[in-house]
Amino acid sequence: MVQKIIYKTKDYCKVKFTFGTDNAERIEIFGLNNNWQMPLKMKKRKDGKFIAETNLPKGSSHEFKYLVNQAEWLNDDDADREVPNMYGGTNGVIVL
Repeated sequence: MVQKIIYKTKDYCKVKFTFGTDNAERIEIFGLNNNWQMPLKMKKRKDGKFIAETNLPKGSSHEFKYLVNQAEWLNDDDADREVPNMYGGTNGVIVL
């Protein structure tokens, strides 16, 4: 799940990511306009889902993808849209 909090008086939005999949021990979010180099690490909750929050600029769009257990790339069904990537798959996109 992707939740957006848009502030009227700030030039950024807070974005909260909630994601879970069977047998996940570690989930990281790649993309978000950081050249896919610095992942956003998600924290595991007691219910088994993972959460992370970040601030992103208003009026922007960001490709992203989850990396589960350092092995499996997954998209979020709640992304605003998907776009093709250079590996023959797709990336999720969040629009703010």
